[in-house]
Amino acid sequence: MESANQDINLNSPNKGLLADAMTDVPVDNAARSAAPEGLTLAEEEELRAELAKVEEEIGTLRQVLAAKERHCGELKRKLGLTPLDGLKQNLSKSWHDVQVSNAYVKTSEKLGEWNDKVTQSDLYLSASSTLEDWNEKLTQSEAYKKTQETLSQAGQKTSAALSNVGSVISRKLGDMSGYSIRHSISMPAMRNSATFKSFEDRVGTIKSRVVGSRENSTDGLHSPSGAGDKTPQDNAPF
Repeated sequence: MESANQDINLNSPNKGLLADAMTDVPVDNAARSAAPEGLTLAEEEELRAELAKVEEEIGTLRQVLAAKERHCGELKRKLGLTPLDGLKQNLSKSWHDVQVSNAYVKTSEKLGEWNDKVTQSDLYLSASSTLEDWNEKLTQSEAYKKTQETLSQAGQKTSAALSNVGSVISRKLGDMSGYSIRHSISMPAMRNSATFKSFEDRVGTIKSRVVGSRENSTDGLHSPSGAGDKTPQDNAPF
């Protein structure tokens, strides 16, 4: 019993030996379960053989399906298709299947019938007529017309003001650019002219005279004795 437990252990180096030994043991037909009622032993053997064949085919189909899925993934990768694209495609296909399903078609038909019944009912027609009357009265009222005229005039004034501001700015920029060009062109020639040099000389002469007169007046004000600086001989009597 202890050796059997050691062989069943998955971590044991001798795993699988017990199973192999058990498969070698011949199975007696009498040890099998009894055949179901209504089946002969030959029929049971035939059904078991067919079951084994079907299971083998299922395994083969699974292998083929796995290989096809791998090949499909490689093709999508080469085409640059992402899993998100596949999800979108599946959602579109699912939505299309829903739209063509009988339940969706019947539901759409029912909703259309209900819509026709609601729009043709007296209550709906009365409410629509009342809303149209209110809308007509509102648009024909004096307050609505005045408000519309005020908004229209305000929009026109705003557009005119913006247009005038743009024109003024453009004209000012044009004048400034023209002045700067004329100034840069005319100033060197003006400074080298004889008239400009004569004007500079006159301004320099006037400036020197004004400065000299200011210095003389300043000396007279700051002198402590105006007439006392004269010699005693000037003050002596005759």
